[in-house]
Amino acid sequence: MQKEISLKITPSEAASNTTITEIIAKTVGVSPNEVFGFYKLKQSIDARSRKQIWVNITVNAFINEKFIERNIEKINFQDVSNSNKKVIIVGAGPAGIFAALKLIELGIKPIVVERGKDVRSRRRDLAILNKEGKINTESNYCFGEGGAGTYSDGKLYTRSNKRGSIDRILNLFVQFGAEEKILYQAHPHIGTNKLPSIITAMREQIINCGGEVHFEKKLTDLIIENETVKGIVSNKEEKIFANAVILATGHSARDIYELLYAKKIFIEAKPFALGVRIEHPQNIIDTAQYHLTNYQKQKRSDFLPPATYNLVEQVNGKGVFSFCMCPGGIIAPAATNNNELVVNGWSPSKRDNPFANSGMVVSVELKDILDIKECRNQNNSPLALMNFQKAVEEKAYTFGGGNFVAPAQRVVDFCTNKISSNLPKCSYLPGINSSDITAVLPAFIYTRLQKALQIFGQKMKGYYTNEAIIVATESRTSSPVRIPRDSKTLQHPQLKNLYPCSEGAGYAGGIVSAAMDGEKVAENIALNWF
Repeated sequence: MQKEISLKITPSEAASNTTITEIIAKTVGVSPNEVFGFYKLKQSIDARSRKQIWVNITVNAFINEKFIERNIEKINFQDVSNSNKKVIIVGAGPAGIFAALKLIELGIKPIVVERGKDVRSRRRDLAILNKEGKINTESNYCFGEGGAGTYSDGKLYTRSNKRGSIDRILNLFVQFGAEEKILYQAHPHIGTNKLPSIITAMREQIINCGGEVHFEKKLTDLIIENETVKGIVSNKEEKIFANAVILATGHSARDIYELLYAKKIFIEAKPFALGVRIEHPQNIIDTAQYHLTNYQKQKRSDFLPPATYNLVEQVNGKGVFSFCMCPGGIIAPAATNNNELVVNGWSPSKRDNPFANSGMVVSVELKDILDIKECRNQNNSPLALMNFQKAVEEKAYTFGGGNFVAPAQRVVDFCTNKISSNLPKCSYLPGINSSDITAVLPAFIYTRLQKALQIFGQKMKGYYTNEAIIVATESRTSSPVRIPRDSKTLQHPQLKNLYPCSEGAGYAGGIVSAAMDGEKVAENIALNWF
């Protein structure tokens, strides 16, 4: 028989399939020889107890029955080479790629146009950015095959299950090469080092089925007739026609917002969040979360992953919260233009770097910025928050000193308004420069960060320390502009056949939610058009 069993075991027990088999046998009341195999359905860590950390596992066990591997349902994709049903997808991030795959599944030919390069070529541009401080404005951590998600850690956790099936998205990742463990982990993670090969496999599937993927091809205009989008114009002055256009351009494609604004296509300002990256030695976070006595003397068990955290606090009526926490990770330069400084974080699959970093940000609304010099007289502009975001990034670049060197400050020094006389080691490769972060960020941001960091130090032992540093700025948490769409058809309310999608349109955040939104838009196109 097959039996679903929930177990509460120690980390060392969870690391051994033989031990798990013995515990299953004891739980069911049979000998270990009668347990023919199992696979995991769920797995999570419970570190709440100071005495013992537990691993909660739910398994599907085969008792006196032949073991059958987990059934991973594979999607069969159609040949759309000769299909007269065509959809242009602008952007090859998670939303664009999964929209393309869904269209192929439905018998519709996708034409993906991506302003950046393929993942392999993109890596060379990232190396130049990190080592030489020189940016390719069309090929960087945000633009290129796989979008920002490719080099933003590969975290697959989301609470956004209303957009579609999380399990379906995870299964597709496994179908294209991800490890099976993402199907049962509470916080699944692929790793920046492994995502490129998975993205490449997805692209090859699209092309093998007759879809098209074009790199270094940038949308410069929309072809509009009678309030209906007929196609696009590329940077190569090429006109491409199709039955519909999906805008899956990501939250950093400011030129798209400026194009829509110039063409009087309705867009609106959208709240986002802005702040810094905070980086600790990973041992400090492990000590706090796993209840160790002293991080300099006691190390995390080899059976436990690097610890994570999730912090949130209301300070003077605004949320201050951690964002995109990367255990064993690296801070990366995520700017898309010269003279602007943006930082993000990522982790490799093993999460084995000595630092832990996280965004630490404050929510920003339109009313917060109207008295700021750079934003005066913009209260009616849908680009006001985007321009504010840009102004802060430019100031950070100036205080860093150029070449994407980032302004940084020790945490306690920042909270006590003291310039750090020196800085600890940091994972940010272009380098850091001791600066006054309060001169980079607006007062409504930095005063709340200062209070929140001290409160977080009370919640998490060792968090508030000068061994940790903040690096400015974490500003691309989400889009500061929303491209509206009808709640039923998902079309833009002003233009037929234009489908705003995912993060760049303000409707998703993160790899899985973006992928689900891409699929949802593709399904609606098939429903409305074909």
